[in-house]
Amino acid sequence: MSDWFHSLPVAWMALLVFGFTYFVVAVIYVVVRLLAVGERARAFKSVSPGMLPPLGIVFGLFVGFTAAQVWSDSATASAAVDREASALRSVALLAAAFPGEPKNRLDALIRSYIAEAKAQEWPLMAHRAITLTKAPHALSEALQFTLNLQPASAGQQIAQREIISALQNAMDARRQRLLLSQSQVTGIKWFCLYLQAVCALIAIALVHSDNRLASILSMLLFATGVATAALLIAAHDRPFIGEISVSPDPLLQVMPQPEG
Repeated sequence: MSDWFHSLPVAWMALLVFGFTYFVVAVIYVVVRLLAVGERARAFKSVSPGMLPPLGIVFGLFVGFTAAQVWSDSATASAAVDREASALRSVALLAAAFPGEPKNRLDALIRSYIAEAKAQEWPLMAHRAITLTKAPHALSEALQFTLNLQPASAGQQIAQREIISALQNAMDARRQRLLLSQSQVTGIKWFCLYLQAVCALIAIALVHSDNRLASILSMLLFATGVATAALLIAAHDRPFIGEISVSPDPLLQVMPQPEG
């Protein structure tokens, strides 16, 4: 699905998903009613209701497999941002072992990195327009700066090693969130999901072709379930775009404040 759809508020997204699904129901119902005359009506009525459970089960499996991917990606993306924030917080705390200019320099680089991530990387991730080709300048400079420090005590040596490890952890978490920003439910998955739903709706319409009220109610009930599942998947499809998305707030919360 396109960026404009994922950028919609959940209410508007729900309106489109439910509207499209009910439109499909209306088309199927009208076509079946028009065709259900004479010999075709008897053929439609002979369709076994036993088809409905297998069709529903297959649709449920499609939903389960798709939702598992979507929710896993969303949870992993959130965990990656939290891990990145935790690593940067560790750097800020350990930098106190190097008072004066070294600490101020590391704090400034972390602030620069977080500000750049919020202002530049998050909008690019939302549109799946960022890659791993460009390394984060501020983190790379912070790592190089830490490597060049000259520890004056055993405590500073330990702090230096831990800062290096935390910076590498932050870089790894950043790589993970950039990769997850490319994740989405593919078009073929959406097509198969709705094709299976259409097959089930057609089967419902055929089974109840001689009873208008039963046909309408049965199709609407199943269509509501289809639309609900589609909305849940669509709302969580892309981890970094939309009303329900992973924000940079954890990074902003650990941003070191300038002294003085």
